[in-house]
Amino acid sequence: MCGIVGILAKSQISEGHKVLLKKMADVLVHRGPDGEGFYFDQSIGLAHRRLSIIDLEGGKQPLSNEDGTIWVTFNGEIYNYLELREQLIQKGHQFLTSSDTEVIVHLYEEKGEEFVADLRGMFAIGLWDARNKRLLLTRDRLGKKPLFYAVLKDSVAFASEMKSLLEIPGFPKDIDDEAIVDYFSLLYIPAPKSIFRHVRKVRPAHYVVIDSQGVRERAYWDISFDETEVKSEERWCEELLAVYQEAIRLRLRSDVPLGAFLSGGVDSSSVVALMSRMNGRRVNTCSVGFDEKEFDESIHAAAFAKRLDADHYEERVRPDALSVLDRLAWFYDEPFADSSAVPTYYVSQAARRHVTVALSGDGGDENFVGYRRYYHDLLENRCRSYLSEEIRRPLFGALGRWYPKLDWAPRMFRAQATFRAFARTPVEGYFYSVSGIKPETTQLLLSGDLLRSVNGYSPATLFEDFYNRPKTADHLSRLQYLDMKTYLVDDILVKVDRASMANSLEVRCPILDHKFMELAARIPSDLKLKDGQGKYIFKKALARLLPDDVLTRRKQGFAVPLASWFRKELRELSGDLLLSQDPLGVLQSQVVASLWKQHQSGLSDHSAALWTILMYRLWQRTYLNRITTGTGIHGSF
Repeated sequence: MCGIVGILAKSQISEGHKVLLKKMADVLVHRGPDGEGFYFDQSIGLAHRRLSIIDLEGGKQPLSNEDGTIWVTFNGEIYNYLELREQLIQKGHQFLTSSDTEVIVHLYEEKGEEFVADLRGMFAIGLWDARNKRLLLTRDRLGKKPLFYAVLKDSVAFASEMKSLLEIPGFPKDIDDEAIVDYFSLLYIPAPKSIFRHVRKVRPAHYVVIDSQGVRERAYWDISFDETEVKSEERWCEELLAVYQEAIRLRLRSDVPLGAFLSGGVDSSSVVALMSRMNGRRVNTCSVGFDEKEFDESIHAAAFAKRLDADHYEERVRPDALSVLDRLAWFYDEPFADSSAVPTYYVSQAARRHVTVALSGDGGDENFVGYRRYYHDLLENRCRSYLSEEIRRPLFGALGRWYPKLDWAPRMFRAQATFRAFARTPVEGYFYSVSGIKPETTQLLLSGDLLRSVNGYSPATLFEDFYNRPKTADHLSRLQYLDMKTYLVDDILVKVDRASMANSLEVRCPILDHKFMELAARIPSDLKLKDGQGKYIFKKALARLLPDDVLTRRKQGFAVPLASWFRKELRELSGDLLLSQDPLGVLQSQVVASLWKQHQSGLSDHSAALWTILMYRLWQRTYLNRITTGTGIHGSF
């Protein structure tokens, strides 16, 4: 794990560029506290901040091939580097180190731009081809490792985190208005956008090439749900377990102490169980707990750790832990409102006291239809199928407008949401169900100037695009693909990367191994969601590893008790900031005040919206002295 930075000058690298590159790299010291390295030629400067994991002495970067014509600065881990190294040696390549980084330069020599398809791991790479004056930027298949870049008047700059780019003097800070709409709908900003119009994210499973011909982008991988296979359940279980074990075995390669996150749920427990079996020694495990029992899984994590004789460590997350919010706003670079970033930060902090690398169970829900929303959406979609859209939309749309909202009433009386759901298309319905702030509230919350500037744009169009890409007609498979391209890559994995790297901790996700995912995608969806039970086939495969109480326990999730915190401990800390005037004019102050008042009354739960607004305001306070939006709105702090 590391931080990478680079500047490609349109004329040539100056002494000023060298000083700037050092400043940009210093900003990323949390990603690489173990050392720094630089490379300069007439055209480019590359920098690297190192967190040492593999080949502690010989793996320093930037690193080159034998004749110094190819240079790389790299963040991540190539899990199949030993196998690739052996293949390359047989083809005549000579290695000077034992690091996974050196495999990259020789593989590029062998295969050119297509080299990235051979890598099995998580990575963000900046590669300079001096012979062809070509810069290549790429990210792993799911974007576990971040990579931002900006094409400026006199240079192209890239970095692991956007805060490095903001060190460039006079860097343009125009806000991307569509990104604001994305954020207040989804709680995150999807790639390739960022909060700033001049900063783009390299998309997962893509590479960007910058040379004399300009900037071009190409995809090198995609997950496919189009070719499901018919096999017995027992055969699927055998194949899943075999590939899963291989994914974990590869992720145990490390020259530093290694452990795991443990929530007590199926996914993390399966990782720890297999680690315990393969390691041959006690596993270090870490979890977080809450004082509020309905949010606390720590007792289950501790019980499972005891059963495996693991060295278990626990961190309690209480409202006073929210003093870390200003730090989180800085680490996340742009507005980010997944509140589970708070416990993720603290479990990473706890893990880092004992290990440098931790395995996690992320990805099980997306691969095996584990979220309850999939089941509810499937039922909704079946109901939609009984009436044509021409009948459903006007009929249920009218009922939804007529029936009162009744947030305070028992669930059986809250029919408005059901009527509105039946009026929508399948994609519209799913977008509505996962929106952090519902579209009708977003329309009231955001200023008229900003909404006019985006000319009717909605992130629902992004959902429509991803939903329609798979050739399969299977609705659940399409939703899986959609979630993998949005929520997983731009929320879950961003959350884990920033929270862990804030603590100089590397996190590895075996369930998101691309070969394991490709296998899971070939399993028919009725074996993933069966008789109302998500993860059916995955749980069956794990039955030989995990006890029944882990396999059958109701999914709890990594939720935070925001509703009560906003009415109690968080009330004073957040109230002044939330209710103050938005200096950018993006938010309608009277709507924010109304949401706050309704939430404090206890009749409505607006905690998700209030948290989203709070993290946006903290981002403003943390990063910006003077910024502009595309609407010409100005603000200063």
